[in-house]
Amino acid sequence: MRRPAPLRHRPELAWALYDWANSAFATVVLAGFFPLFLRDYWAAGQPGARITLALGTANALASLVIVGLAPALGAIADQGAWKKRFLATGAALGIAATLALYCLSAGQWVAALGLFVTATVGWMAANIFYDALLLDVTAPARYERVSALGFALGYLGGGLLFAACVLLTLRPAWFGLADAPAAVRLSFLLTGLWWLAFSLPLLRHVRERRRHPPRPPWATARAGFTQLARTLRHLRGERAVWWFLLAYWLYIDGVDTVIRMAVDYGRALGFDSGGLVLALLLTQFVGFPAALTFGRLGAAWGARRGILLGLAAYGGITLWAARMAAAWEFYALAVAVGLVQGGVQALSRSLYARLIPADKAAEFFGFYNVLGKFAAILGPLLVGWVGLLFGSPRLGILSLLLLFGGGAWLLWRLPAAQSPSGGRDLR
Repeated sequence: MRRPAPLRHRPELAWALYDWANSAFATVVLAGFFPLFLRDYWAAGQPGARITLALGTANALASLVIVGLAPALGAIADQGAWKKRFLATGAALGIAATLALYCLSAGQWVAALGLFVTATVGWMAANIFYDALLLDVTAPARYERVSALGFALGYLGGGLLFAACVLLTLRPAWFGLADAPAAVRLSFLLTGLWWLAFSLPLLRHVRERRRHPPRPPWATARAGFTQLARTLRHLRGERAVWWFLLAYWLYIDGVDTVIRMAVDYGRALGFDSGGLVLALLLTQFVGFPAALTFGRLGAAWGARRGILLGLAAYGGITLWAARMAAAWEFYALAVAVGLVQGGVQALSRSLYARLIPADKAAEFFGFYNVLGKFAAILGPLLVGWVGLLFGSPRLGILSLLLLFGGGAWLLWRLPAAQSPSGGRDLR
């Protein structure tokens, strides 16, 4: 077996560093401090059920905005070679809203939710065009490795900043801060600045390939919508793409629901919130080497087989989570999730890149991200409603087996085919 070539190109590393940049938002804000700070600081005194509903609605609203905009923006970006511009716009929106969270004081929970929705929309929108730029920075033979590098750096970068922010909140006096709330607010400021600083390498060193002749903006927009309509008509004919998207829609719902609901599930079982945050931090650092390992596994063994291995592991994790009773088990599960989470995400991105036409990358990644963002709607609702109907959060988390099992079955049925972009068997 030929050894994979080392990273040789500055654009590959610059592209991967954007994962280092934006994962700080995913870790510090989305999964970490915002849900806890909303309840304990901005909305202190409000009924708990009201805050849970408000946070769920905010996540759903942000996802629905992306669902509505992503395919059209992707089609326009492909026609005009605007992926970098749209990425920069989305990132700027998210960064500005994240920085603004620092300015809010106790009681301003409605404003906090508005900024959270804005920041999340910007973060998700930028990710669409970031994913699509994978086809511009490297050759098809390197998709698995470079995609995995991005996720690995994301785990490491997000984990390092999150660790620093956790230390700020645990020992605020060491840093001249009045109390833990002041430290959390400063964490939002640091997250925005981190996201901004590490986005600059991509904006400077990644060159987008123009696959269509230059047009005026109005003509580009018209061509983009025409391309979108044509793609919607022809998508059903892209059997492998359509089949993969259905599988991805199911299993990535399970993956993202674990990310978003783990802390809430742990608190529902009575575990200490400080320990839950530390477990989330542990997941980040385990995920760094694990994502790199999965990238090599995907290159050697096949991306589809690697994803199926990860989904089998998620099935075991779900069964264990449904019966865990001790705090140490939550830490063990955090390690297990870290071992497979980034690998499943990275190999899914690289497998999809092999299935799609390169000249419609942003548009097709728009559909890809749209389905992924339904995880903020379908998965948490499934867990919540099953838990409510049966009166048990354990049965709620167990319902994720439907998503992992259904996605794995569809992926298993994906027929072997020649990649239109790389000519390799899609194993």
